[in-house]
Amino acid sequence: MLNQQQQPTLNSVYKEDNNNKVAGILIAVVGLFCVMFALPLLAGFWVSVDSGHVGVLKTMGAVSNDVLYPGFHYKRPLMDDVIQLDTRLKSFEVRATAASKDLQTVETTISVQHSLAPALAPECYQTIGDVDRVDVTVVAPAVQESLKAITAKYTAEELVTKREVVKQMTTDAIRGYIGHTLNEKKLNGAVLIANVAITDFDFSKEFNLSIEAKVKAEQQALQAKNEKERRITEAEAAAREKELSADAAAYQIQKESIARANAIQREANALSQNPSLVQLRAVEKWDGQLPTFSGGGAVPFINLPDLSRKQVATKTK
Repeated sequence: MLNQQQQPTLNSVYKEDNNNKVAGILIAVVGLFCVMFALPLLAGFWVSVDSGHVGVLKTMGAVSNDVLYPGFHYKRPLMDDVIQLDTRLKSFEVRATAASKDLQTVETTISVQHSLAPALAPECYQTIGDVDRVDVTVVAPAVQESLKAITAKYTAEELVTKREVVKQMTTDAIRGYIGHTLNEKKLNGAVLIANVAITDFDFSKEFNLSIEAKVKAEQQALQAKNEKERRITEAEAAAREKELSADAAAYQIQKESIARANAIQREANALSQNPSLVQLRAVEKWDGQLPTFSGGGAVPFINLPDLSRKQVATKTK
């Protein structure tokens, strides 16, 4: 049994322990409050802008013209808000449909590679919106309208054969359309166009079949033309060969005739100057055999002495 002096001492100890527990609980609540509210409040004094982005500062909803470049920046908690805009090069594809000059439906995919100008990012965000909003409200209509305007100037066949020309004209039209739209909103140069890529034009199945038939017919016609030209060339070559052969034969005959005529002329001249040359030629051709009988013909090469008229007259008397 505790005496009367020990009883008050124990009561005071119990009271002190209870007070310590209450103080611990209060400290824990205050610490939790600091963790939940004080730290985020302290973190609201700064912001980090990522690389490849710029920050747009909004104060109570109002957009500031100041550009926050990548890095750490001070801001006022609960009042300032920072919107990060991507300024890296991105590609935005548009599936566009238009009609050619000969009323053929043309479908193609156009990819526009572009980026936001960092210095004009706040004005662009305030007037148009972020990058996705720029693609929908500026780039896509530019692609659609530009493609329609250019394809209407060419037939479907020309769109294929003059693809590079059409691409360049479409690119220029897209740049011009975007530039005009931004200029109207006093944002000239806010969107930088790097490149415009156009895929192959797609036509209807019927048109593709007609193109294939036309190409096949042209190939067959070209083949027939080449075959005709080949035959004509061969015929002309054969005729030319015959003509050259005839010319050669005629030239040979002419040469031989001239040679014979010259020989005859020379022989005639020789005979006129030497009558005995004929007899000499005959002797040269004689084989030395006398005929076995003579029927009143003259014996060859026997010359009877010529009798002058005087001798004949003497014998007659």
